[in-house]
Amino acid sequence: MAALAYNLGKREINHYFSVRSAKVLALVAVLLLAACHLASRRYRGNDSCEYLLSSGRFLGEKVWQPHSCMMHKYKISEAKNCLVDKHIAFIGDSRIRQLFYSFVKIINPQFKEEGNKHGNIPFEDKIASVKVDFLWHPEVNGSMKQCIKVWTEDSVAKPHVIVAGAATWSIKIHNGSKEALSQYKMNITSIAPLLEKLAKTSDVYWVLQDPVYEDLLSENRKMITNEKIDAYNEAAVSILNSSTRNSKSNVKMFSVSKLIAQETIMESLDGLHLPESSRETSAMILMNVYCNKILKPVDGSCCQPRPPLTLIQKLAACFFTLSIIGYLIFYIIHRNAHRKNKTCTDLESGEEKKNIINTPVSPLEILLQSFCKLGLIMAYFYMCDRANLFMKENKFYTHSTFFIPIIYILVLGVFYNENTKETKVLNREQTDEWKGWMQLVILIYHISGASTFLPVYMHIRVLVAAYLFQTGYGHFSYFWIKGDFGIHRVCQVLFRLNFLVVVLCIVMDRPYQFYYFVPLVTVWFMVIYVTLALWPQIIQKKANGNCFWHFGLLLKLAFLLLCICFLAYSQVVFHGMLFAFIYLALQKRQVLSEGKGEPLFSNKISNFLLFISVVSFLTYSIWASSCKNKAECNELHPSVSVVQILAFILIRNIPGYARSVYSSFFAWFGKISLELFICQYHIWLAADTRGVLVLIPGNPMLNIIVSTFIFVCVAHEISQITNDLAQIIIPKDNSSLLKRLACIAAFFCGLLILSSIQEKSRH
Repeated sequence: MAALAYNLGKREINHYFSVRSAKVLALVAVLLLAACHLASRRYRGNDSCEYLLSSGRFLGEKVWQPHSCMMHKYKISEAKNCLVDKHIAFIGDSRIRQLFYSFVKIINPQFKEEGNKHGNIPFEDKIASVKVDFLWHPEVNGSMKQCIKVWTEDSVAKPHVIVAGAATWSIKIHNGSKEALSQYKMNITSIAPLLEKLAKTSDVYWVLQDPVYEDLLSENRKMITNEKIDAYNEAAVSILNSSTRNSKSNVKMFSVSKLIAQETIMESLDGLHLPESSRETSAMILMNVYCNKILKPVDGSCCQPRPPLTLIQKLAACFFTLSIIGYLIFYIIHRNAHRKNKTCTDLESGEEKKNIINTPVSPLEILLQSFCKLGLIMAYFYMCDRANLFMKENKFYTHSTFFIPIIYILVLGVFYNENTKETKVLNREQTDEWKGWMQLVILIYHISGASTFLPVYMHIRVLVAAYLFQTGYGHFSYFWIKGDFGIHRVCQVLFRLNFLVVVLCIVMDRPYQFYYFVPLVTVWFMVIYVTLALWPQIIQKKANGNCFWHFGLLLKLAFLLLCICFLAYSQVVFHGMLFAFIYLALQKRQVLSEGKGEPLFSNKISNFLLFISVVSFLTYSIWASSCKNKAECNELHPSVSVVQILAFILIRNIPGYARSVYSSFFAWFGKISLELFICQYHIWLAADTRGVLVLIPGNPMLNIIVSTFIFVCVAHEISQITNDLAQIIIPKDNSSLLKRLACIAAFFCGLLILSSIQEKSRH
């Protein structure tokens, strides 16, 4: 009964939710989300700098996440490169002095907080030609006004960045009186036009006052209350924003430090000054505000304008637009010919009958339809990761964000299990399942930022090695059994591997090496092909007649291993080839028991190998957890990863019952694993994998569900498009294929010429 209910449940799910309906739902979701984000941008503004300066939240305890954009963590060299020949001035009280110190420490971490606390503090890096000054003006008064007024004179060199702010001293000295607030308003009103004039040529920021932790304040600071601080902040915002009558003020409000302080002021030592981590966050925000538009870091989307379209991108947009128009015209003209059931009138009876006409779909229609779909999909890619329409956020790792989704997909994988069509070792269903669960784990690893957790990082490296192992195993098995070394097979494989990446290189303006896995497996496929295709060509059919050919193939593999070791490449692909050779040889001699429900070897041997495999798994996990750093682990990884891969194969295939079933859930994802891996760069992750795409802000769980649903639908559709185009662009006829290859070669030559023109224009 339980099994019957289980199968009925799966049928109900599959009946009401097909792949086609899922894709329609994904398309509707994309259109609605794009419309909502576009309306939000127009209503709230499209300036991510405002979000960076005014809003955000903490991820965990110390990682600050601005609203809608990503913040880059600047290194010393980057900060110096951005601020070369620049002068930055901080004007204000002790809180501004703290911000000054944190800002300078981004440039020079050894800079010590020394000197007269109630005086000016200079900093200069002569090598980088960077100058940062702190000017002690604890009150908004005539002294501060005179300092600012000097910079407004045409003959005086102006700072490139001015960071000002003060209020707590006025509250303290005047015991929080109303007269002091009135005087503060008058003083800031007189300073506002000067700041506005400076803001036309310099970046001017007014730092609003952070809240205090009143319980920790000393007796001589008890009058500094959060109520009074709010009153002073309201006065500053009101006056500075109204300093220009007919336009928006150029003086930017640095109010984000208030939000940071609200979460961290409890850690303050005196209730007034922020802890060091909070000051560092505020300083890094300042660095992002000024430097992102100069250096344009990939993971610093705040304050970055949308990159201009390149010549190649414009040509690609024109091509896809023409494809869409062409398909629509073709569809309108030929829509009647595509109907399978066409009514006609019977002359004798006068009744309508249905003429069944199976009109074959023409290659031109498939071609136009495929490029039409691909054009729409590429528009979504561009909107997600280039057009700044959707939001982006930084990754933040916690154990729960990685392990809970792993448990969830494991449950789904167990729920959707079926009997295999065959029970051979690494049969097609099993390899699809293997690729599927590995790809899902890798996706969760990427979106959760789990690379910061060393044990997870090392286990994921084994999964990547397993993909390369499968590359060696699969391609060797095909060439060994089929003996098909024709150009059609090579072109089909290369097209399926590289088509999407080439399109993304054009649309997203990224180099081919950026999608590192595809170049990696492409090179290894060619290595396998050349190794087996070169004289003497040794295949299974030839080797069965004479055992000498087996030794000849082993010599070929040994020579390949020497080349790999000499060039210091990974040996995993070679191990996959060797495993395939040994397995197929044992299978041919009927050494293995591959019947349904039968163990692969005798009971004793099977139990021994299973025990060794489990022990090797546990040993690796313990070793990965005890590694001190990535460099130490990576040094040993190539030698030990193959042991884990072989252990998994034995555990999965030695028991007969394990070979007889597979997870259709994982296998479904395995069939589109390549597309999933590539598409994640831009429509699931963001900023070229550095961040996370945000379609639904304010609800991380719902955002992940919706973005994942759309991402999977897109990957599946691209897989179908690639298969359809492969049948048309790579024909079986050699003469036609050679003509197509000549056209493809001409296309890439033109692409290289345009790329070189682009690079020259950029420089």
